[in-house]
Amino acid sequence: MANLSTQDFLEIEQIKEGVLILKDKSLRTVIGVPSLNFALKSEDEQNAIIYQFQNFLNSLDFPCQILVQSRRLNMTGYLAKLKEIEGRENNDLLKLQISEYHNFVEGILEEGTIMQKTFYVIVPFFLTETQGINLTKRFVKTALTEESFSRAKIQLMQRVEFVMHGLRNCGLGSAPLNNPELIELFWSLYHPTEAERGYYPEIPTELIEW
Repeated sequence: MANLSTQDFLEIEQIKEGVLILKDKSLRTVIGVPSLNFALKSEDEQNAIIYQFQNFLNSLDFPCQILVQSRRLNMTGYLAKLKEIEGRENNDLLKLQISEYHNFVEGILEEGTIMQKTFYVIVPFFLTETQGINLTKRFVKTALTEESFSRAKIQLMQRVEFVMHGLRNCGLGSAPLNNPELIELFWSLYHPTEAERGYYPEIPTELIEW
């Protein structure tokens, strides 16, 4: 059996200009959405948010996927900063307090009790839609040229703007992920342990196509 790499199992063929190009030549944009502390809202506010979200879902005339990623909170940089402050501190009492606080936070993280949830909305576009072919026939092989990519991207971005507008009505800001952010997202999905510890891949500049 031939040696297979991770890329052989991924549906992604290329990441270009903040757009995922899949092997079937369809496109995807991933929108990052911050969390909303729904429980702290009043009952009227909660009902308004639910109503707006229902309106948003009902207004969609294209499919979307909502992805929720849950993992331990990455506080590697924060812990490193505490160590740096501790090293510069001349007051022995403050140095001890900083060290104890560092150990306290590190101990909580090791128990896995601090979790971070990240939300994404994935917006698709099929190249066949620009050619008058029914969406149900998206399996038809279609060549992706620079011209057809540009044409499809324009329509994909129109969908993205529509989704972002609907999310704003729900009180949620959002933004499409760029190339490095997309690479980091998919790398973390396949390397969850390393990502939780704060390690991310170095991305060669020549591999990023803006």
